[in-house]
Amino acid sequence: MKTRLTAIFFCFLLFNIVNGQENLQTQLNYANGFFNSKQYYDAVTEYKRLLFFDSTKIYQYGANFKIGESYKAGAKFDDAIKYFSFAELNARNDDEIFETKTEIIRTNILRRTTERALQLCDDLEKDERFNAKVDTINYWRGWAFMLSDNWKSAARSFARINPNHELKLLAERTDKAKVSVTFAKVISYILPGAGAIYSGNFLSGLMSLGWNTLAGYWTINSFIEKRAFDGIVVGELLWLRFYRGAIQNAENFAIEKNLEISNKSLRFLQNEYKGTKL
Repeated sequence: MKTRLTAIFFCFLLFNIVNGQENLQTQLNYANGFFNSKQYYDAVTEYKRLLFFDSTKIYQYGANFKIGESYKAGAKFDDAIKYFSFAELNARNDDEIFETKTEIIRTNILRRTTERALQLCDDLEKDERFNAKVDTINYWRGWAFMLSDNWKSAARSFARINPNHELKLLAERTDKAKVSVTFAKVISYILPGAGAIYSGNFLSGLMSLGWNTLAGYWTINSFIEKRAFDGIVVGELLWLRFYRGAIQNAENFAIEKNLEISNKSLRFLQNEYKGTKL
């Protein structure tokens, strides 16, 4: 009798476990349906419901990872990193650990916490478990540099993968096309308007040069003709104003040109680049 009761108890327990696992799998499929149809808010709700009932912790990695992806797709990057970190804690092997760590890096890049992303790349590279994945690490390191407008460093990162890597060539072209803001200012101190011309704003540069030349002529001519008051007034109100304006404009034009160049490359990455993106 006792043996029979024990057998019945274990059968009942086994039935509940099997039935419970089937219900959890059904819930997972339901959540995945929302995720695959890009209904990320509903997906998060259903994955969290799955986690609540998952007493055996079988779905902890996958559900947390999917919640992280859903938050990332909705640009809720802090929440995404939180759940990717939960997934990492429940990872079952090195591949899953690496996958969650790279997702955290990618999310940090998107939320522009570049220093954190680069630090995580360095930490991954130092981990001997991931020596075979150094190309992937350099790939996302390169993306971190690109989105922080450091194209020269990005080119170096992609070159470690392949000297002819598409993104390495893009980063080099972008870096070479940009102008030096410092040089634009310095040459404007020497020759007003030269910085604007160097930055590609020829008309503005020529006008600045012309106004400075004219104001300088009026100022000097006033002193030569012993009209000191006129010379001071013209020098203070016109020449100095045009001179300072030329320097400031040179800096602004250089910054605007560099921003235009960077944005052109970023638009290419967004719309035309076929490789893996953030």
